[in-house]
Amino acid sequence: MPKDLPAHASVVVIGGGIMGCSTLYHLAKMGAHDAILLERNQLTSGTTWHSAAQVRALRHSRNLTRMIQYSVELYSQLERETGQSVGWIQKGSLSLATNPDRLVHIQRQEALAHAYGIEATSISPQEAKERWPLMNADDVLGAVWSPDDGRVSPSDVCAALVKGAKSLGARLFEQTGVTGILTENGRVKGVETSRGVVMCDAIALCAGLWSREIGAMAGAEVPALACEHFYLLTKPIDGIQGNTPTLSDHDNHLYIRDDSGGLLVGCFEPMGKAIAPGRLDESFEFGLLPEDWDHFEPMMLNALHRLPALETAEVKMLLNGPESFTPDGTFMLGETAETRGLFLGCGMNSVGIASGGGAGMNLAHAILHGAPAYDLSEADAKRFAPVFNSLNHLMARAPEILGTHYEIAYPGRQLSTARNLRPLPVHTAHVSSAAHFGQVYGWERPLYFGKTAEPRLRFDRPDWFSNVANEVKAAHTRAAVFDASSFGKIDVTGPDSEAFLLHVCSGHMARAPGSVIYTAMLNAQGRFESDITVHRLATDHYRLFVGTAAIKRDMAWLLRHSREFDVNICDTTEDFATFGLMGPEAMRIARDLGAAELASLGYFKHGEAMIAGHPVRAARLSYVGEAGWEITCKTTSAQEVYTALLDAGATPAGLYAQTSMRIEKGFCAMGHELDSDVSPLEVGLGFALRKSGGFIGAQALEEMKKKASTIKSFRSCSRRGMWCRWGMSRSVRAVTS
Repeated sequence: MPKDLPAHASVVVIGGGIMGCSTLYHLAKMGAHDAILLERNQLTSGTTWHSAAQVRALRHSRNLTRMIQYSVELYSQLERETGQSVGWIQKGSLSLATNPDRLVHIQRQEALAHAYGIEATSISPQEAKERWPLMNADDVLGAVWSPDDGRVSPSDVCAALVKGAKSLGARLFEQTGVTGILTENGRVKGVETSRGVVMCDAIALCAGLWSREIGAMAGAEVPALACEHFYLLTKPIDGIQGNTPTLSDHDNHLYIRDDSGGLLVGCFEPMGKAIAPGRLDESFEFGLLPEDWDHFEPMMLNALHRLPALETAEVKMLLNGPESFTPDGTFMLGETAETRGLFLGCGMNSVGIASGGGAGMNLAHAILHGAPAYDLSEADAKRFAPVFNSLNHLMARAPEILGTHYEIAYPGRQLSTARNLRPLPVHTAHVSSAAHFGQVYGWERPLYFGKTAEPRLRFDRPDWFSNVANEVKAAHTRAAVFDASSFGKIDVTGPDSEAFLLHVCSGHMARAPGSVIYTAMLNAQGRFESDITVHRLATDHYRLFVGTAAIKRDMAWLLRHSREFDVNICDTTEDFATFGLMGPEAMRIARDLGAAELASLGYFKHGEAMIAGHPVRAARLSYVGEAGWEITCKTTSAQEVYTALLDAGATPAGLYAQTSMRIEKGFCAMGHELDSDVSPLEVGLGFALRKSGGFIGAQALEEMKKKASTIKSFRSCSRRGMWCRWGMSRSVRAVTS
């Protein structure tokens, strides 16, 4: 082990678990040969060493699946590269269904696997029994077999990653605790350790269970909390010979596989046990928590039902090891909003080994190239509202997140803990209208109205179908009011406002005050960072309306690019409420409320009026396709303005109706049709781009246009039966396939 810390390193990785080791390896592979890793104790001594280390490729999105497929490829070739065995065992996995809805769920997973290029096959209960002879299959309705899944030895994987990194010049410092993070002007500049100070350009925070506390040293929010995680280990039993597939009995909250001739029986129980901060201190090295048989007993009864052989098996131990969980069950990856140069790779939600290879690669790519290798916005470190970082919230939410690992993926499922964190300005009115709420960025947003009982989650026609149909009909035939108050609002003011927005936005930002502008914010590759609507209020004042969950990310993006401009950027989200009044009777309602002047507003124009004695600003645009306005007022005026709209005949409508109408109209949305893998040219939004360029991503778009023109010419040649001499490059194949 090196004795002396360097005075400077391009990147300091904090934490020697799977994420830290993978990130160091990939940093070195990408050219950061002077990167170092600091580990307070020894490699893998936190969570990684006791991981069950399952690697299951399928996830709920293409890119998360792609990321784990990368992990599989990496682990399978590391031994050849480094000479260090990683213990890769590829015996597949077997997912059981013991009720009709679970059968639908695993069959949907099978179809998704096929879409993502993963082998998966539905099999009968009898064939499942043949693959797992010790299993009681009497209540099994069906199963899905995934032959490519496997597992590794977590400590060996980390050893191989570090060996590969060191061969390229990267260095490891064990027994080196981080005691502080140095920052200047909101950016990291160094790390204080028990062995001295290292100055650096960037930090990769991969400290697992301790990431929240270390992030706070740099003024950053890292909403992750540890929970207890249990699995049972038995001594060898008859019937276990060699390695078995992983048996996933999620209706009983279990995963099962062989372990040294015995059984490993793990669980994600419906409600876990949170671990209060401070309980796991710096002395927690290769540590475990006390056995808790009372807590594990319901899972043990489920296991005895599935595996009768457990009745006579001799127990080796009930392992209780800590794992860290985030408020939504997905890890955090990327630069923090609060501190430049501080990158997160933590909160792995018990899938660290499966995710670690691909997540480490993407984190290294983000550090060195400014963004992950592909869109991972669902794991963006900037996606959580500040309220999610409160300890009270995390202590309530993390145990539920542990339990959701094995829930059936019903449409419309909502989390039940840590609710009512951020009520909308007219929340009381929504409750009076029997709203069913969904939590988005901490806000309680009405999904639909007229709820008479808690909806039963299901895969067929949902309980809220008629409620949403009535709201859509109201918008189509009369008028509906949609509460858009949770949309982020960012005010940009100052003498350089126009020049600044011409730089960061691709749209026509120089339009006169009174205009509403639809625009994208693009990255250097010409792909979406965000899409927004903008009100130009004055020559030196714009108001940006951004997605509900995008406020922290978009604020960070704007602030990052504002340094050379004389502007002030301010989050004004909670100062204003916004209501969308839409439908054929919207004009009549405006007249009845004394706001007839709104009728003269042109499309994509905004103007002022009075409603219920309060000043409002109405913008003539529609996210649902029906004519109307988005009406913004002060939060203090919201209740009276909203009540006036309802009293004049508008029907309250929720997010489900808005989404249905948005899709019917063909409007795009970030996180759905749009993400950082997509350019405006690819989704028919070229009309919103300035031809003059001058904005971030403009050069990349020009190159795309040239390539598209070349491809068009190639296709034209091909149709005439001619072959182009230059042939088809890889990029051309990707575009034309």
